Amino acid sequence: MATLLEPKFLLTCILMGTIVYITYLTKRNATASDYFVGGRSFGWFTNGSAIGGDYLSAATFLGIAGLTYQLGYDGAYYAFCFSIGLTLLAIFVAGPLRRFGAYTVADFLAYRFHSKRARLAAVAVVLAISGFYAAPQLLGAAQILSMFFGTSYEFGIIFTCSVMIFYVGVGGMKGTTLNQALELWIRLGAFLLMVGAAIYGGLHYQEILAAINEFKGSITGTADFTADGKDIPFDGSIWTGTGNYFPSFWQTISMTIGLSLGTIGLPHILLRFYTNPSAKAARKSALMAIGIASVFFFFAVYLGVVGRSIFLSGDADPAVMKDLIAGGNNMVIPSTAQALGGEWLLGLVIAGAFAAVFSNLSGLFIASSGALAHDLYASFFRKNITEKERVIAGKVSIIFLGILYGALGLMVKEASIGHLVALAFTVAASTFTPVFILGIWWRGMTEKGAIAGLVIGLLASMYMIFFKTTLPEFLQFNVPGLITVPIGFLSVYIVSKLDRKVPSDVNEFMKKVHSKESEAA
Repeated sequence: MATLLEPKFLLTCILMGTIVYITYLTKRNATASDYFVGGRSFGWFTNGSAIGGDYLSAATFLGIAGLTYQLGYDGAYYAFCFSIGLTLLAIFVAGPLRRFGAYTVADFLAYRFHSKRARLAAVAVVLAISGFYAAPQLLGAAQILSMFFGTSYEFGIIFTCSVMIFYVGVGGMKGTTLNQALELWIRLGAFLLMVGAAIYGGLHYQEILAAINEFKGSITGTADFTADGKDIPFDGSIWTGTGNYFPSFWQTISMTIGLSLGTIGLPHILLRFYTNPSAKAARKSALMAIGIASVFFFFAVYLGVVGRSIFLSGDADPAVMKDLIAGGNNMVIPSTAQALGGEWLLGLVIAGAFAAVFSNLSGLFIASSGALAHDLYASFFRKNITEKERVIAGKVSIIFLGILYGALGLMVKEASIGHLVALAFTVAASTFTPVFILGIWWRGMTEKGAIAGLVIGLLASMYMIFFKTTLPEFLQFNVPGLITVPIGFLSVYIVSKLDRKVPSDVNEFMKKVHSKESEAA
């Protein structure tokens, strides 16, 4: 009983209970519209909160602060690049996508070009991006369970996937949206308390940054937790410098392109705009998500610096020092919370971390479920499928996805959460981003052009991520957006120009997606 009353157990159980309750209340999904897009009934505040919850995943809640803690200014630059993406999404895609109106990301290509081949290519890319994105979320959940609850990494993966199967399989998009909105405010509340505790404790940004910059030598209190029994060396001038992780101008530009354009191509974010009742509400949702994300990234960078300051002081609780060393940059936020506010703040942060994982994973599950059940099964195997059968197919696909994503989670045990998500953004920026921007704003795009962009963009980004050592040194980018994104755009443009088979109803399509609000679908 004493263990169950510990803050980390108590607050996590309250979170889980709330998820179960909301899921139970939203379990009625009579139609495909209910299950996949929540009946298009969510207003801008709820959907804006849900978009923020979907976007601000474990990679931002844990990863941005962790990358800042590890890399200094180079790590903080990730936050800048991530924040650009939502703004571009709001400007170029949010309104037209909602006016178009559909169930899934692949629907856009299928109806834009009246093509089953385009739908099939889109399904493959949705699954690739979602798998790339799901793996680091599961990594974060498993590491938290392992470090703070004593479970094995494997148990953490299985537990999290099981929760997702229930969460999304029963609640559908309605339950997913409400849970995502709630989970966003839990995380933001945890960050607010941490920032308040840090400032109250005298950890003012300018002062601790100057102290970190001047630090050079061994970090006291770390020898007991290192493999070689020696204190860890640290040079603050390197940490506060730039060009360590991105050693050239082109490396920096490459990451900026990959991350800033990647948001436009993320299937689980694009899907959220189908749930708004109108294009105007979709734009408001995007603007709200931008505001929330900006505050969130600001806090994450500050807390990464606070975590580094606490670690360098050497006088933190031994448990905190041990966790910062053993958990690496992925566990900076929980360890910093424990140092700032003890067990209760740690408990809230752990609950917030689970909320981040559940929120993002649920979006990935519902997007991938739509790809499998609606785009693949209903379009290719069951032509005259009923609404009830479509919903059942969606729920069955959730089980398959739970197994698939669990296997991926087991493969990334030693990876960095923030960097894995950066690579997922690059794949999205190289595939769906060119197709959606050109598909919405250029009449000359053709079916073959769209398919070429998806296939070539996917292959190019995957090759440069997994086999970059086979390339000349000047092409070995940490985040290869500088090469793969132009390849995606050029593939669409060149093949479309060669093909010239523009859909006959392209003018009607353009009128629909760019109409005024009174003409919106």
